[in-house]
Amino acid sequence: MAMGRRENLIIGVDIGTTKICAIVGEVGEDGVDIVGIGTHPSKGLRKGVVVNIESTVDSIKRVIEEAELMAGCEISSVYTGIAGGHIKGFNSQGVIAIKEREVKESDIRRVVDAARAVAIPMDREVIHILPQEFIIDNQDGIKEPLGMSGIRLEAKVHIVTGAVTSAQNIIKCVHRTGLHVSDIVLQSLASAEAVLSQDEKELGVALVDIGGGTTDIAIFIDGGIKQTSVLSLGGNHLTGDIAVGLRTPAAEAEKIKKKYGCAMHSMVQRDETIEVPSVGGRKPRLLPRQMLTGIIEPRVEEILTLVSEEINASGYRDLIASGVVVTGGTAILEGLPELAEEIFDLPVRRGSPTGIGGLVDVVNSPIYATGVGLVLYGSKSQAVNKFRLRDNHIFGKVRSRMREWFVEFF
Repeated sequence: MAMGRRENLIIGVDIGTTKICAIVGEVGEDGVDIVGIGTHPSKGLRKGVVVNIESTVDSIKRVIEEAELMAGCEISSVYTGIAGGHIKGFNSQGVIAIKEREVKESDIRRVVDAARAVAIPMDREVIHILPQEFIIDNQDGIKEPLGMSGIRLEAKVHIVTGAVTSAQNIIKCVHRTGLHVSDIVLQSLASAEAVLSQDEKELGVALVDIGGGTTDIAIFIDGGIKQTSVLSLGGNHLTGDIAVGLRTPAAEAEKIKKKYGCAMHSMVQRDETIEVPSVGGRKPRLLPRQMLTGIIEPRVEEILTLVSEEINASGYRDLIASGVVVTGGTAILEGLPELAEEIFDLPVRRGSPTGIGGLVDVVNSPIYATGVGLVLYGSKSQAVNKFRLRDNHIFGKVRSRMREWFVEFF
């Protein structure tokens, strides 16, 4: 069967520590339909950062083939996520005089440029510049300043930076599979696109995406992003603890975690038992399930406590009125939202991808939050590129950025 190129397809590739997944979305009149999906275990990453190019390329090839078959299309360019402890987000602002007393595109560009005029070390690279709000002559809370009258324009932006090398390695991996990268997106922003409602973002919400190698945090207030950070802790640490604590191989520990894991010790009965395979050909053992939760609970508590500290340090704790949304594979763990509510002292819910059509039941899991989010992010940015024929800052920048990198590196 000859596979055609379809124009309106957007592909998100979530290159994670535990798994790599490709999600194909078709943009139609009434939103995005998921039409293909491919997933494969990821071997070449550690704590969200590529450590082995060969095996990452191999996994990406496989998920792309799988997704192409399912969607019946050829894939040429993708949106991909970035995470890792090297990601830092900070807020900045810029001020300019409005030239003709009315805000033009060029003024918006100038003020965002002014806001991004901060010293960024050579080994770091701007991944996103996200406008939070504009202020015209002390009138704040303006989302779209275009065409408004005024003398002085201020922009408040959130700037996300990452290690240049980490971003380059992701791009290298994708390029080695013969694909182009349309944009690199911070994973927590992508996940937010998929699991948060607009109301939550307006009211104030913290998104906590607990993946295999990293925990990504994003705080939204008044519809704008206020804080982003990435912790190098995740579900793999749980698996490691279980493997050591129950003396079982890592692959078995992962299965046990998924099948019997629970983050709240109190939710497990005394008499529940689990079968645990042993190492080196010894017989499997029957152990109390409480022994397992005794290993999981402290580690989950540690991760959530660090997240809570990040939220406190951001200074926005009292403003996240709609609470916390947990997503990512580890969020599936029984009892995790309950434990999170205790630790954060805020309402907590699990987040699964919403706002999509097509293969909804296939991607209806926190595991696919980032992948689906990348597709939604891509569909928004394409719309921006199509309807406003301007070199929209960030997207233009990514393209030229990619070009610069490739000139430097290849």
